[in-house]
Amino acid sequence: MAKGAKPPGSLPPLKSRRKESRSLKRKREEEELEALEKAAQEFDASNLTNFSDLPISKATATGLDKSHFKVLTDIQRKAIPLALKGRDILGAAKTGSGKTLAFLIPVLEILHRRKWTQDDGLGALIISPTRELAIQIFEVLRKIGQRHSFSAGLVIGGKNLQDERERLGRMNILVCTPGRMKQHLEQNPDLDTYGLQLLVLDEADRILDMGFKDAIDAIVQGIPKDRQTLLFSATQTKNVNDLARLSLKNPEYVSVHESASTATPGKLQQHYIVTPLPEKLDILWSFIRANVKSKILVFLSSTKQVRFVYETFRQMQPGIPLLHLHGKQKQTARLEITAKFSSSKNSCLFATDVVARGLDFPAVDWVIQVDCPEDADTYIHRVGRTARYERDGRAVLFLCPTEEKGMLARLQVKKVPIEKINVRQNKKQSIQNQLQGICFKDPEIKYLGQKAFTSYARSVYIQKDRDIFDLEKLPLQEYATSLGLPGAPRVKFLKGEDAKRRKNAPRALLKDDDSSDEEESGEEKEGAKKDAKKEVRTRYDRMFERQNQNIFKPHFTEIIRHGEGGEGEVEDKDEDFLAVKGHGYGSETEEGSGKKDGQRYIQVHGKEPILIDSKRREKLAMSKKALLKYKGTGTKLVFDDEGEAHAIYEFEDEEEFAKAGDAEEQRGRFLAEESRRVSAADEEDKTIAKEKRRAKKERQKARLLEEMEGSDGEDIGVQLVPYEEDERDEAGRREDDDEDEAPELVEEAPPAKKQKKWFEDDSDEERRKRKKAKKKGRVVEMDEAPETLDDLEALAAGLLA
Repeated sequence: MAKGAKPPGSLPPLKSRRKESRSLKRKREEEELEALEKAAQEFDASNLTNFSDLPISKATATGLDKSHFKVLTDIQRKAIPLALKGRDILGAAKTGSGKTLAFLIPVLEILHRRKWTQDDGLGALIISPTRELAIQIFEVLRKIGQRHSFSAGLVIGGKNLQDERERLGRMNILVCTPGRMKQHLEQNPDLDTYGLQLLVLDEADRILDMGFKDAIDAIVQGIPKDRQTLLFSATQTKNVNDLARLSLKNPEYVSVHESASTATPGKLQQHYIVTPLPEKLDILWSFIRANVKSKILVFLSSTKQVRFVYETFRQMQPGIPLLHLHGKQKQTARLEITAKFSSSKNSCLFATDVVARGLDFPAVDWVIQVDCPEDADTYIHRVGRTARYERDGRAVLFLCPTEEKGMLARLQVKKVPIEKINVRQNKKQSIQNQLQGICFKDPEIKYLGQKAFTSYARSVYIQKDRDIFDLEKLPLQEYATSLGLPGAPRVKFLKGEDAKRRKNAPRALLKDDDSSDEEESGEEKEGAKKDAKKEVRTRYDRMFERQNQNIFKPHFTEIIRHGEGGEGEVEDKDEDFLAVKGHGYGSETEEGSGKKDGQRYIQVHGKEPILIDSKRREKLAMSKKALLKYKGTGTKLVFDDEGEAHAIYEFEDEEEFAKAGDAEEQRGRFLAEESRRVSAADEEDKTIAKEKRRAKKERQKARLLEEMEGSDGEDIGVQLVPYEEDERDEAGRREDDDEDEAPELVEEAPPAKKQKKWFEDDSDEERRKRKKAKKKGRVVEMDEAPETLDDLEALAAGLLA
């Protein structure tokens, strides 16, 4: 054997064998990819039934098998073969028909056939209208794509923007919401979208509407036009302008329910109830109480309504776990609530339309729409949360009498079969009194109820379809009462054209309008205007009349403590300079605090007065806890059905009652005694009022005499009288006015100067005084520094006089 020759049967070196192995592997992979490409282009989908029949890679097939996806749905059978050929698609199918896999499988296969790696950047962008739907899509992508080597990311609001920015440059597939993606495109220079292969829009009709217009336009401008685009929704758009915005190239319209008899799942039982607006919550409560072993999803039109219904029903304890979900919650809370409802067997979720699209909640028994949806498409998406994947489901729609005709016509056009049912009156429970009690005890719930009322009225007012939504025909006053509110809150936009007049009118003229929403006759309005002109109102008056004062507690308390004109303020301010504030000390309050023999005291529940004669007693007067031992046990009260407080009382025995005489005689004696008591009280009030009026006139006369005596012929300076509260009753009279007399007006003006005759000459004394006054200038005398706007206006008028 020659030197250096290899013995027969020997193997080549290890390095060359590995190189040859890699070469063969690459060649084999390229042949497989070419075979997949060719099979996808030539594939015939006429006999397609299972996922195993599709021309897809082994990695995708394994992921589908591990996730227990076996049989293709209608939308998957029609859309996936076209998407694998690289065609643009407009896909429309019923809710719960498997649209998510219809676009996720083409995304994985196209990137796999084009040998996409992490170094190639972003290859597919999937956009969802809501965070919950984006999370759901991302979880399905992780399951079926677990055998692929692609990197995938989730970009939604509510998370740290910096953390997302650092990872975004390494992603091949992104699942995102429109607003967050627009933010990254504008602020993240590491995001490379120039090689994008696929753009997917789930719930495309919602994404393309005006709510996401700016975000979608910004995203489309930042990605290449030479790409494949897939649009899927239960109610697909064919608007030419929308399609032009997305640069679609000869899209294939794939529809499943166009030829079907209904646009909703076949096993979905759909019913509607015609009910007056004030009875909706009663029927909802009765329904929940009758189905405590079911899984219920309740749709309301606004966030405030969801919060109010959840908080009130939670306090009344219907016997089923309650949850609520809306767009104002933090992302962590939304994820937690979604997970709880998905895993629960029986619970009730109050939600807005944030969960109406795409979300897959397992085994939902009932979908209840308390508020009418804005259109038929929204209705289809809402009821699609039940009867998913060929399961059974039931849906109920609450309609007001004014909404019935228009909404049924819209549903009929969309091929939605729905039947009318009636509520059993013996099963219906009224919760109006319970809601009133809750609002009475908790002012924040009352405030939330007012916001719920306003938001519902606004949601109806802004709707475009006036055949269904007519706010003027709804009984809003009765609806406010059904929420437990004492009256209907004033809604600004209900006035329509009258808003401009109210905006430009003086505040005093709006007093009576603010107190009531009812229309007044012309004569009543004129009378109200005349009374309003006479009355002077300050910001303190408006603050004391404000409802829900606990919402502004710090500011409100500060005004009561340091404001002027309050009821607790005594007449002599110098003596109150060092008075202790709080619990009525230093003022005349209902507990009888005041002065006694020149000393301050507090009268507590009829006991001996507590004299404030030391620092220790001053501290005692400021401490509620320290005063408790002087107040006794108190009186127990009970609340009736209307929320009014009453002392506990017991009925008299029939025998005791009979001993006192006949019932009619007792009634007559009681009425006579009450008449005498009321007459005596009336006489006493009149006497006090006359004394007040007489004292006031005497003070005015004394003040005029002092001014006349102190003038001595000189110019009288403008003197500002301290502001006194002008308190009137409902009829416009002051406390000290008689019923049969008009209030006497006393003009506080200097006495008229006697005019000299033509032959009279000024004396030297008068000339000196006039010259001195001219040098001195006008004198403005004030008892105290001006604090309010009224004081400043009076000062300015005096200087300009």
